[in-house]
Formats: sequence, structure tokens, C-alpha cells
Amino acid sequence: MFSFVFEMEFRRLPIFEVMKYLVWFAFSLITLSKTEAQSSFIEQQLGFPKVKTAYQFHKDSLEVQYHHAQLGWPPKEIYIRSFKYDSQLEVWGRNNRSEAFRLFKTYKICALSGTIGPKRMDGDFQVPEGFYYINEFRPNSNYHMALGINYPNPSDQLLSDSIKPGKDIFIHGSCVTQGCIPIQNNQIEELYLIAAYAHAAGQDFIPVHIFPIRFNNEKDLQFLKKSSKDEIEYQKFLSKMLFVFNYFEQNKKLPIIAVSAKGEYQIY
Repeated sequence: MFSFVFEMEFRRLPIFEVMKYLVWFAFSLITLSKTEAQSSFIEQQLGFPKVKTAYQFHKDSLEVQYHHAQLGWPPKEIYIRSFKYDSQLEVWGRNNRSEAFRLFKTYKICALSGTIGPKRMDGDFQVPEGFYYINEFRPNSNYHMALGINYPNPSDQLLSDSIKPGKDIFIHGSCVTQGCIPIQNNQIEELYLIAAYAHAAGQDFIPVHIFPIRFNNEKDLQFLKKSSKDEIEYQKFLSKMLFVFNYFEQNKKLPIIAVSAKGEYQIY
């Protein structure tokens, strides 16, 4: 009976009213589905004891810190960038895609391995350099909690060792490393929660850019010049890193980054 009455009323509407109704109905379904997916991801994460404890300990403080940074809580979109020589990991945020990013916090990287230069093979103890994104949430990591990075990315797959390029690169706790990016346990708890909320808000690809140095620091530049003066291929690689660094410094937004058939980064 209900469907019959609904159909009769529906037929009386002008075509544009029908279209408006259908668009509204579809949008409502998408919004409801997205909200449920967001809630279920957070609920799933809170089912892990470490995440639940971190949430209870850090949530209120993070909300206050976000407010002071003029960012809305919970996080909507974040950007992570790391500087190997400076042992720093920055977390940037913004409320929507039209806004510029704002710096939320800088964490100290508490252990290092390898040297300047990209990772090119398994067992080289190198921290990667390049443009990545978070591809895994690991709440039960042996290193407290961990966020996976998609190394080897499409560029690494072409330029690194074809058989054993390496894998399992994480931002994690416990302050030990063989090529990952470790921070203190309380810091990875904060970052894990922030990333989880951003992912739940729809940010499927949280960018993580790993730079060798800060290209606007003279001491860093001198070190890099001395370390890489004879490495022609690395110099080409560095030119792309420099472009992305400068672009973000000027605009507080990210350029489009692609990979050529030769594995070279292409910036738009």
C-alpha cells in the first residue's frame, strides 16, 4: 500500500522535482554509508587495547592542541613529512581541501640508521627518501604501534633492486630502527590516533614525504653538497625533492606527483 501511494505521488511531481529528489536520496545514502564506515573504522581500532588506552590518555589533549593550531577536531586531512638529517617528523593538518595546511606538531626522530640517499635494496639499513603514503595501521606492532609506508612505491619498484628491494617500512615507537622512522611511544600514540581519524574521515592516502634535509637550512645544504657531490643520479633525484619542498613551503599545499616509465618523479 505504501509503495503504491508513494508511486502515485511520485508520478505527479514535475520531472525536475523528481530529479532533485533522486539526487537528494542518493546523496543521503552515500553520506550515511560514509558515516557508518568512518565510525566502524574508529570502533574497530578502539577494539585493540593499545589504541583504546592511547585514546583514553591522549584524546582530550589532542583536541585542545588541535584547537590551538586552529584546526578542527577530529582531524579531516593530514600530511606528514620527515627530514632524515634533522631527525624531525612534522605533522600538518587542514580542515578541507581548499585550505592551506597548518603545522600541528614536530616530533623528534629518536633513532637513525643508514645515511643520506634513497633505499635501494633489502638489508641496506637505509631510510627511504621520496613520496609515499600510509598503507597500513598496525596497532599490535612489536614496536608499540606502527603506521606502514608504501615502500617500495612505483618509483622504487623501477629503481631499486628488482629481486629484493626491501619492505616493511614503518613509522613506529620503541626508538629502535633498521631503516624505519622511530619516535617515542607516547608520540606514536598521538600520531596513530590522528592518522586513524583522518583515515576515518575519508583520507585513504595520507601522504608521507621523506626528505634528506631541509632545503632552506644552510647547514643542511652544506652537508648534502659534501655528501652527494659525485652522485649524478642522486642529484637528479634531489632536484625533484627540492621542487616539492619549495612548492609546499610557498603554497602550503601539495603538488601532483607521478612516476615516469623510467621511475623518475614527475611533478605537476
